[in-house]
Amino acid sequence: MDIADLGKRILAGERRALARAITLVESGRTDHRAQARQLIEDLRGHDRQALRIGLSGTPGVGKSTFIEGFGLMLTEQGLKVAVLAVDPSSARSGGSILGDKTRMERLSRERNAFIRPSPSQSHLGGVARRTREAADLCEAAGFDVILIETVGVGQSETMVADMSDLFLLLLAPAGGDELQGVKRGIMETADLILINKADGDLKTTATRTCADYAGALRLLRKRPQDPEGFPKALTVSAVELTGMGTAWAEMQQLTDWRRETGHFAARRAAQARHWFEAEVREGLLARLRREPVKGAMAALALQVEDGGISAVAAAEELLETYLGETREA
Repeated sequence: MDIADLGKRILAGERRALARAITLVESGRTDHRAQARQLIEDLRGHDRQALRIGLSGTPGVGKSTFIEGFGLMLTEQGLKVAVLAVDPSSARSGGSILGDKTRMERLSRERNAFIRPSPSQSHLGGVARRTREAADLCEAAGFDVILIETVGVGQSETMVADMSDLFLLLLAPAGGDELQGVKRGIMETADLILINKADGDLKTTATRTCADYAGALRLLRKRPQDPEGFPKALTVSAVELTGMGTAWAEMQQLTDWRRETGHFAARRAAQARHWFEAEVREGLLARLRREPVKGAMAALALQVEDGGISAVAAAEELLETYLGETREA
C-alpha cells in the first residue's frame, strides 16, 4: 500500500481513500499498525479543523434517527458531515451487526455525508479503540462536522468526551425515574442534554422532563469551560425535525465562546495528552499478550491457582522480570 499516495487522496477528499484508511487504522495486524502510524504522521500538520460532536443516549432513544435528521439539516446548509457510529460487539462471537448505515438511509445517499459503522470489539467506554484516529482522518479529509455515536449510555461511557469538542446526551421522555436513570457521572460530562421524541402525546412529558434536567444541571458544580447558562437541556423531535436548529445554534454559541476564551484549543491539547497516555497503557498490556511474557504469566497463574504463591507476589515477580519494575517502585 502506497501510504504517501493514500494520504494525498485523503487530503483531496476522496471517500474511497478515507474508507480504506479507516479500515487500515482499525486493523490489529502489526504491519498495518506500522502503516497506520505512518499515515497519521503524514497527515499531521494540516490546517483543517472539524467540529467533533460526541453523542450518547439510552437504548431506543432514537440516536440514529436524530443523527440522520441533524446530519441532513447540516448538509442542507452546505456543511460536510461524517458519522462514526460504534456498534456493540458480541461477547461470545465478537461479531457486530453494523446496522447504523442502514438506519440512516437518506443521509447515506447525501454527497456531503460519510457514514462509517465500526465494531466496539472488547473496548469499553462506548467507542472503538481507533475511533479517535478515524476522526483525525475525517478531519484531514475536509469534513466540517464529525458526529461520533457511542454504543449506548452508561456511567462509564464518557470516553467519547475525550475525543470530541462537544458532548451531547440524548434522552427520552417518560423514562421512569429520570434523574436516577442516568447518573451524575455522565451528566457532569454532557454539554447539552437533548430530550428527544418531543412530539405527539409525548410533547408535554418531554417538556416536563426537560425542566427536570434543567433543574438538575443547575445543582452541578460549574465547569470553567462553560459560559453562563451551560450546560443546557433542550427538547427536540428527530421525527418532526423540530428543535434541531435551536440545538445547532446553541452548539455554535458554545463552540465560539470556547474558541475565543482558549478553552477549545486547551481541550484538544489535553485530549492529545490523554490519548498518548492511553496508547502507552495499551502498549504495556499488549506486551503481556506476547511471548515470553504470555507463557510466564500462564505459569504463574497456575501457581496462584494451586496456592503456591499469592496473586500480589506473582504479579510483582512478573513485572520485575519482564517490565523492569522493582519492589521499591
